[in-house]
Amino acid sequence: MLKVGLIGFGYWGPQLFRNFSASSEFELVAVADQSEARRADIRKLFSGRVVASALEIVEDKSIDAVAIATPVASHFELARRAILAGKHVLVEKPMCATVAQGEELVELAARQGVVLMVDHTFLFTGAVQRISEIVRDGDLGRLCYYDSMRVNLGLFQPDVNALWDLAPHDLSIIDYLIDDEPIQIEASGYCHVNQHLPDIVYLTLHYASPMVAHLNLSWMSPVKVRRVAIGGTNQMVVWDDLNREETVKVYNSGIQVQPEDQRTVIIPGYRIGDVSSPRLANREALASVIEHFANVINGKEKSIMSGERGLRIVRILEASQKVLDDNLKHAREIQTSGLAR
Repeated sequence: MLKVGLIGFGYWGPQLFRNFSASSEFELVAVADQSEARRADIRKLFSGRVVASALEIVEDKSIDAVAIATPVASHFELARRAILAGKHVLVEKPMCATVAQGEELVELAARQGVVLMVDHTFLFTGAVQRISEIVRDGDLGRLCYYDSMRVNLGLFQPDVNALWDLAPHDLSIIDYLIDDEPIQIEASGYCHVNQHLPDIVYLTLHYASPMVAHLNLSWMSPVKVRRVAIGGTNQMVVWDDLNREETVKVYNSGIQVQPEDQRTVIIPGYRIGDVSSPRLANREALASVIEHFANVINGKEKSIMSGERGLRIVRILEASQKVLDDNLKHAREIQTSGLAR
């Protein structure tokens, strides 16, 4: 059994704690958190070591792996130290704050011969697993678009904006489905609460396939929406993560256009077919993440959330942030110019 230490017991840490505790592959032996109040809460649930310093876990030679559930700014240094100590690492998304950091982590993990994995939990939901089967079986045909609305009232993050908080979910799913990176990025955002952290972001990604992905990301919505529509040349899929009865619906619908040499004007024919809702696996996604982590460490599976894939997500985020910053700067200049008049 692999001995694992958990670093961070804030928002996501308790979920990792519960699933590692229930795992038959791991023995949770230590938990670290800087908050004295959180450490007191942990001791009510846990008979193992509870420490304030993450380094006590990283430097413990008896520990085989660490799970990092701390703010993004700390991911790189904690993961780097753990990898250098010869430990396997599962780090919360996004993997780190810059591409340069990600490249270093991937290189270090390869050199040390350890597993570096990013906790993109949505990949293990029954919905994404089923959608990936539909895509890979060719039922949708060629993918045309991925349209996502991921909005809520909060949670406002003190260290990252809505792009870095919400987009990794969809970016990891798109990467899993099409295994490709965008060739062009458009991004716009708005800062209503903190002038340096956009709380609404609209992101559009263009791919060579050709496919377009559009993400509506917001902490400013009065209602929570988690809805994704994926359209192909043959069928379309709608995934409503808040609909527990019919989470995924497959629409056997589309358009048909006559070949150019057989038409005088472009008038598509509409095909409206059946709608089906496939049965989904009912296992908790995070339990599958932890099982996958163990299987990759033990050489039983190839990682679908590897450091290399995590780096691809960070690369898209960094490029998107640059476009977003340029557009925000331009918008402020226009606003300032208008006020000056």
